[in-house]
Amino acid sequence: MGTIPPPSVVENDAQRRSQRVMLKVSVVVLAQGPDSKPVSEVTRTVTVNAHGAKVLMAVKESIGQLLTLRHSGTGEQVLCRVAYISPHQSEKREVGLDFMKPCPGFWRISFPPPDWTIRSPEAKSSPGPGSTRKDSKTKA
Repeated sequence: MGTIPPPSVVENDAQRRSQRVMLKVSVVVLAQGPDSKPVSEVTRTVTVNAHGAKVLMAVKESIGQLLTLRHSGTGEQVLCRVAYISPHQSEKREVGLDFMKPCPGFWRISFPPPDWTIRSPEAKSSPGPGSTRKDSKTKA
């Protein structure tokens, strides 16, 4: 029998460091503008994880740029680096932010374990459209 080859660098890069969670959180992005003046934008997250977030932004940022992200609910701030900018042109672009240091407590949520999927026994299933639940109670 043959052996399984080691994973390639591409496969390792594609693996997530922490589980993404779709969560809308109001945040303020603080940056330095092209003229070195402070710039801020109130926005929201699209997804979050222990290592950063994807946010919607109108302000033009650049890959590698350092920013500060402020959680509007707690006032807590964390230093970030722009890791991704959506190529799609619209009023606001999706911008991926990496925390300079992992900060899972920043979002004030519990993240699912790395091996969690919708097929995990802990995942709650919901009936699809048009299905009926046998255990539902109806009023007469």
